[in-house]
Amino acid sequence: MNVEKTTKPQPPKPKKSLKKWVKEHLLAIVLITSSIVVAAVFIVAIKSVHYDASISQMNAKKKPEPAKKYYSALTGMEVENEAATKQAVTGVMIENSPAARPQSGLKQAGVVYEAVAEGGITRFMALYQGNKPGTIGPVRSLRLYYLSWAAPYQASIAHVGGSGNALAHVRNGNYRDIDQFFNAGTYWRSTDRYAPHNVYTSGEKLDQLNNSKNYTTSNFTSFARSDEKAVDAPNATSISVNFSSPLYATSYAYDKASNSYLRSLAGSPHNDREAGQIAPKTIVVLEAATELRANNADGYEDIITTGKGKAYIFQNGTVAEAIWQKDNFDSPLKLRSGEGKDIPLNRGQTWIATFTPGRGSVSWQ
Repeated sequence: MNVEKTTKPQPPKPKKSLKKWVKEHLLAIVLITSSIVVAAVFIVAIKSVHYDASISQMNAKKKPEPAKKYYSALTGMEVENEAATKQAVTGVMIENSPAARPQSGLKQAGVVYEAVAEGGITRFMALYQGNKPGTIGPVRSLRLYYLSWAAPYQASIAHVGGSGNALAHVRNGNYRDIDQFFNAGTYWRSTDRYAPHNVYTSGEKLDQLNNSKNYTTSNFTSFARSDEKAVDAPNATSISVNFSSPLYATSYAYDKASNSYLRSLAGSPHNDREAGQIAPKTIVVLEAATELRANNADGYEDIITTGKGKAYIFQNGTVAEAIWQKDNFDSPLKLRSGEGKDIPLNRGQTWIATFTPGRGSVSWQ
């Protein structure tokens, strides 16, 4: 008899608890979570790098441009703003006879022209723009060639009378004439010197007179300018310029420390009464012929300012031979190389001396 074997039904396996499952898979969970965190950090870092790079690029694009610089056309020196480049220029005729020394205001001039007036006596025309000396003088009379040199600067001309042809020219309506004869309030006579060596003015008084006549700006182009570059081995450290007699002989000693030229007159330091020894940055010496004044029976001569001639430029302790050129009475004076290129001058005061060959000379060592 066969007896069937019966199988007891197995009870269902108990379900694992969540806690137990987590415990069994904890390592895997940690690994997966860590991977996710690392991946997230990496993604954030990449985005941060790109963001920082974008910000840097944006900042680079937004980097402000350097402030625009402005320079005086008279001296080449940096000035505050565009308006300062167009300030009115004033030329003042200043005496150089022994009774007029020491002069006032010469050291602050931007450009000074020096030449013989009459009888071998030299005279200066000092041009001012930004600087306003408290005292300028002694002021003396005008000559025609100084007007020609001043004309391209659109300058007012301060003087006490002048030669007949100079006065006829400056009063023809094309120039800014501020003669003491008609503007006495702008000038005064000092009591420490005798006439005619005692007429003075000031930058402030000249400004007031210019403003009253609406001479408020000067638009002009002058010499090319450049930053100074002192050389290691200067070849022109002692300069002599002769015009006539030893009373008016000038010399310059190059000072490497300041890259300027200490000026002497008649064998002694040429001092400005208020400001000390005159020391221009650049000296220009011109050779120019003379001619008898037209319709003038006194036999006086005028320097011929137009055409071309030899020039010598002293700066940075060196000398360069050049050609001066002035196309007409009112045109700018140009200083050019033999190849016809403008020669830049150092920024700062420029002193321009003119002598007549056969009567004067220039030498250096």
